[in-house]
Amino acid sequence: MTKTSSFFAFSVFFFLLLFSPSSGEIKTLTITSDTRPMILFEKFGFTHTGHVSIAVSSVSVSSSLSPPDPSRLGFFLLSDESLLQVLLEIRQNPQLCVLDSQYTYKLFTFRDLSPPPASSFNHSYPVSSPNEYSLFFANCAPESTVSMDVRTELYNLDLNSRDYLSAGLTHLPTLFFLFSLAYFAFLAFWIYLCYTNKRSVHRIHLLMAGLLLMKALNLICAAEDEHYVKVTGTPHGWDVLFYIFQFIRVVLLFTVIVLIGTGWSFLKPFLQEKEKKVLMIVIPLQVLANIASVVIGETGPFIKDWVTWNQVFLLVDIICCCAIIFPIVWSIRSLRETSKTDGKAARNLAKLTLFRQFYMVVIGYLYFTRIVVFALRTIAAYKYQWVSNAAEEIASLAFYLVIFYMFRPVEKNEYFVLDEEEEEAAELALRDEEFEL
Repeated sequence: MTKTSSFFAFSVFFFLLLFSPSSGEIKTLTITSDTRPMILFEKFGFTHTGHVSIAVSSVSVSSSLSPPDPSRLGFFLLSDESLLQVLLEIRQNPQLCVLDSQYTYKLFTFRDLSPPPASSFNHSYPVSSPNEYSLFFANCAPESTVSMDVRTELYNLDLNSRDYLSAGLTHLPTLFFLFSLAYFAFLAFWIYLCYTNKRSVHRIHLLMAGLLLMKALNLICAAEDEHYVKVTGTPHGWDVLFYIFQFIRVVLLFTVIVLIGTGWSFLKPFLQEKEKKVLMIVIPLQVLANIASVVIGETGPFIKDWVTWNQVFLLVDIICCCAIIFPIVWSIRSLRETSKTDGKAARNLAKLTLFRQFYMVVIGYLYFTRIVVFALRTIAAYKYQWVSNAAEEIASLAFYLVIFYMFRPVEKNEYFVLDEEEEEAAELALRDEEFEL
C-alpha cells in the first residue's frame, strides 16, 4: 500500500469504527472485484471464551501487474486501542503491510487457501484476550482486485452455548422487553385516561395512543430480534417487523410533535399552509431515513457505500430535528401577538408557558438522544455498550411521560386556564421578553 492510500484507508476506518455497532450475526456476503486496500466486516466484543469463524470460497485475485503474493492478502483482528499504534507504524514505514504489524491479530492469508479450483478456507479461531475487536480484510498486493464469498461467525461461549451478541449487548433482549412492558402499561393507562375524560379527548390524543402502541410493538420486536440473534445468529424475520414498526413510530413521533407544536386539535382544527409544508418535508425525509437505517443495519461497513448511507441518515435526521422546531416557535410568536389584542392575559400566559416548556422539552430530548447517547456509545467500555441503549430508552420514556402529561385530556388543562385574580400579574408577565426565542 502507498502512503496516501494507507492513510486514506485508515481515516475511513476510523470513521467506521466510530459509527459501526458491535454485532455478531452470522453473515454471508459476496465481494466482487474489490480494489479497497482494507475492508471492515464487523465489530465485536469478546469475552475470554470468544471465537471467530471464517469461511471463504470462490476466491479469485487478479492484478494488472505481476501475479500477487497470496501472503499479502488476508484477514486479521484489530482492537480500537491498537488502531493508533498501527497508524503510527504506517507513518514511520509507508510500505508496511498491515498484516505484518505487531499490533494486529493475524488470522490467515490467502496462502492458506486450498489449491485451485477449490480456492476456499474454513477455520475457527479462539480469542484469548478479551476486548472489542474489528474484523478486517487487507489487500496489500498493488493494483489487484479480489472476489470471494465470505461467511463470518463471531460469538462468545456461554455455558457451552454460543452467544452471538457482543459482550456489551448481550443484555439487550431483556432491556428492550422490560421497556416494551412499560410502554404497554403506559398505553393502557392512557386509554383509561381518555375513556374517563371523553369530553376532553381530541384527535391528537388518538394519534398519541397510536404512537405509544407503535413504540411498544417496536420494542417487543427489537427484543425478539436481539434474542434470536443472540441464540441462533439470525433474526428469523423479526428484523423486518422491527424496521416496519420503527418507521411508523418515528413518522408518528415527528408528526405528533409538529401537530402539538402548531396547536392542532387543541387551539385550532386546521393547519396553515406553512405547517402543512413542514409535514410534507418531514414525512418523505423520514422515509429516506428509514431506508438508510435498513441499509446500515442489514448490510454492514463492508459495502462500499456504507459511509455514504451513514452520512445521509445523519443529515436527514438533523434536518428533521430542525424542521419540527419551527412550528413550536411559530405558535409562541402567534400567541404573543394574540395576547396584545384579545385581552385574555391569564389564558395566553398559560398557553405561552406551556408551549415554552414544550419547546424546552423537545430541544432537551433531541439533544440528549442525538449527542449525549452518541457520546456514551463512543466512550463507554465495550462491556457496557448497553448503557447507551438504556440511557436512550430512559430518556425517551421520560420524554413521552412529560409530553403526555402536559397535553393530557382533562377538562381544566392549561389551555383553558382563566383566573381573573391573576389577570394583572399575567399582563405584566406577558410584557416580559422571556418568551422571545
